[in-house]
Amino acid sequence: MSIRGFYILVICSIFLWSCTGTPGDDLKSTETLPHIKPDYTALTIPFNIAPLNFKVVDENEACLVKVVGADDEGFTVQSKNGIIQFPERKWKKLLSENKGKEISFQVFVKQSGRWLKLKSFSNQVSAQEIDPYLYYRLLYPGYESWTEISIVERSLDSFKEKVVIENNVVGQNCVNCHAFNNQNSDDFMFHMRGNLGGTYFVDGDDLKKVNLKTPEMQNGATYPRWHPSGKFVAFSSNKVVQQFHSMDNKKIEVSDLNSSLVMYDVAKNEMMQVPVDPEKQFMDTYPEWSPDGRYLYFCRAKQIAEDYDYQDTKYNLCRAEFNPETRSFNAPELVFDAEAIGKSVSFPRISPKGDVLVFTLHDYGCFSIWHKEADLYSIDLADFQVTKCEGNSDFTESYHSWSTNSSWLVFSSKRDDGLTARPYISFVDENGHTSKPFILPQKDPEFYDGFIKTFNIPEFATADVNFKPGKLRSTANKQAVQASWATN
Repeated sequence: MSIRGFYILVICSIFLWSCTGTPGDDLKSTETLPHIKPDYTALTIPFNIAPLNFKVVDENEACLVKVVGADDEGFTVQSKNGIIQFPERKWKKLLSENKGKEISFQVFVKQSGRWLKLKSFSNQVSAQEIDPYLYYRLLYPGYESWTEISIVERSLDSFKEKVVIENNVVGQNCVNCHAFNNQNSDDFMFHMRGNLGGTYFVDGDDLKKVNLKTPEMQNGATYPRWHPSGKFVAFSSNKVVQQFHSMDNKKIEVSDLNSSLVMYDVAKNEMMQVPVDPEKQFMDTYPEWSPDGRYLYFCRAKQIAEDYDYQDTKYNLCRAEFNPETRSFNAPELVFDAEAIGKSVSFPRISPKGDVLVFTLHDYGCFSIWHKEADLYSIDLADFQVTKCEGNSDFTESYHSWSTNSSWLVFSSKRDDGLTARPYISFVDENGHTSKPFILPQKDPEFYDGFIKTFNIPEFATADVNFKPGKLRSTANKQAVQASWATN
């Protein structure tokens, strides 16, 4: 663009804004809070989060938002369509200067040619950093199709996003169950189902395909959780069935027919049974290690009979002590008796500090993502006291994970439309209390209105997972390394 053209553009922009004007002396005020979407009011946010862009939904011919810190220093954003997008550089500077303090948002709307100042709102800026990356699987919400499934990396201090794994690269095989070891990309893995199926382990630039299912195993390995040492991965080995219903309020149910716990020794390439149910009386699933590696937590239900009613299947939370030197487990103990209150537990996740465990509680079964009533609860691991987390909604909350500093919890919630899961983030204080959750910010605040895919298994990470599509394709087409069954 020429210099003359640039000046013409600037003059035209000034002229257009002069038509709407800015708030002046004739300003009216109201005690009504602005209606913004997404709802980014009264939050606790990390100082390194991307701008919380929003749309002012209140009727307006133009709007103006001034965001200021504790010292009244800040910046202003104007809009003629209600879309407020904060400049990233100014936003980062403001949050960095206000760690542990509040920032306030002053919203002005122009109605019938006159400016109106709405009631201001504030957000607390936490000095606790959030991990730099969020990983999630994107897929269509019905789960009937494997078309267009991807595992995506999103930068949390900006809007940068990249596809890490795209199933179109591998003949639309289903990619699922990605897992980090303590949010560290040095230990990263995912499953693939289909003709190129296997478990894929990422180690730096290396990608290895392993067949974990041995002749001794009745079912394959799924729901992986890394031992903190990186030496072992616990799985559940499940035989599942899907039920599709015609009821409006219950379209899909996923149930275990039988399940047990198995463990993979990474260095020895060995699978072994986790011997916590020698008499096969139970269905054990969803393993989770304590951060010190001493305990394996899991969900347990009575083994169903042939004529079972899936609504009668209730999972409790248990744990078994583990000795990594001998790869041995002690007898399991009950941690939370959900069956006693007519409920069921799934997805136990322990904070890296090891003091709090958050799980999903629902009416029955183990696949809570299809349960509208599913809510998040926490257990204080010092005294096993159970508390319902703040910020639950009338729809499904599930697939939660912790940040490395135990200060942030991300989870999938269907609160927006009851069908598609979106990633929400909540601050967790030193007492384990969660704050009002906020949706993952997007550059376009109307993004979620038109995006029809669901966000599945959001997980924080501290580093970038980076390998080329060609690496995935070539590894997928190789013969999988066959795991053996441990003899001791």
